This record gives sequence, C-alpha cells and structure tokens, in this order.
Amino acid sequence: MSRSTLAALVLAVAASPVHGQSAGGGQSGPRSLLPRDREIALARSAAPASVADSATVFALTARGYEVAVRGSNGAACYVSRDWLESIEPHCFDAEGAATVMALAMRRIELLHQGKTPAEADREIADGLVTGRFRLPRRPAMSYMLSAAQVLYDDDGRRVGPWQPHLMIYYPYLTAADLGLPAGAGAPGLMVVDAGRPTANIMVVVREFVQPRLPEPAGR
Repeated sequence: MSRSTLAALVLAVAASPVHGQSAGGGQSGPRSLLPRDREIALARSAAPASVADSATVFALTARGYEVAVRGSNGAACYVSRDWLESIEPHCFDAEGAATVMALAMRRIELLHQGKTPAEADREIADGLVTGRFRLPRRPAMSYMLSAAQVLYDDDGRRVGPWQPHLMIYYPYLTAADLGLPAGAGAPGLMVVDAGRPTANIMVVVREFVQPRLPEPAGR
C-alpha cells in the first residue's frame, strides 16, 4: 500500500474513533477546565472501581492532557471533550490506552488549541502514517459506564447520557465475523466501524457507574 493510500485510509478513520463520531465532527475552541479532583472522579467513573481505582488518570489543562494520577494496573482514564460542553468519561485497558486513547486525546488537545476538526484529523492521520500513533494490535477494551455522561450528536445537539457500554476494539471486524448479517446487531450488541481499523464490538450493560465526586468546598 502506498503512503498516499495509507494516509487516505487513516484520515477516514482518525476522527474520534472512541465512539464512532463522524470524520470532521467535534468543535474547536478552549474547553472550560474542571477542578482537578472533579475531573479525576469523572474520569474514574467510566469503569468499575476494580479497574479505575488503580488506573492512570489524565486531566485536561490549558496545555493539553497531563497525568493527574499515576496508576499501577496498565489501565488509563480521561474525560473526552469533543464538544465544548461535553463530558465523556472513558477508561481503557493497556492496549487501548496506547492506541485509541492516545489518538483521541491528541485530537481533543488540537481542538482545545483552536484547530479545526479537519486540521485535527489531518494531524492524526499523518501521525498514523509516520508511526507517532498506532492502531490496536490485539483486541482492546474501552469502558464508558459513567452516569455523568453529557454527550452531543454529530450535529452538535446535546443528547445527555446514553446507555452504559463497553467497546471492544478488534481491527477490521465485521458483523459476519460474529455470525450476524451485514449491518445487523444482536440484543445489547452491535459492531461499530465494521471492516475498518477502528472496528469495535459495542456491548450495552445493565448499570451505570455513579461518579464519586468530591464534596463542595466549605462542607
């Protein structure tokens, strides 16, 4: 595959692969920075405590994402902010943190700095071509279980929380690989980005994780 062909492919899948937002989606401009302890609590609410309590947590600053808590289990959590007011807590296993999460965090940093979605997508695509970023080499796990989700659709309309779900990234997976007709799902399960490098199995689960938010000052 030529470099130009590879660049075109990765550009098509680079935009917010975490939750299937369309290429060019998102919003430019500085995000309102959250109090550090609140952002840590929101990030950790993406996964069960058995995962999140020992995970590395990243927090958004004026300069970009920085490590707020150094973890010990290889997992990592952060609050994605595709839109200026969105709150999208995610946690990843080690492979997901090194790949999908790294892509997504850099895209948010670029939007936060005022880059357009198209400019951000181009940098991510270039980074995949040059090897600065990579896609998963094995199935990778993402947790999106937080009850504090504030989500926006691809047109920028606030939709609030969606259902708690897991995302198992399995590059190039299709519905047919799971015995399903093309484009079909099963109860509580669907294939997102089928046949693409960021293909994943989205599994809806029963319960949200409630964030353990810090007490307001003065109480």
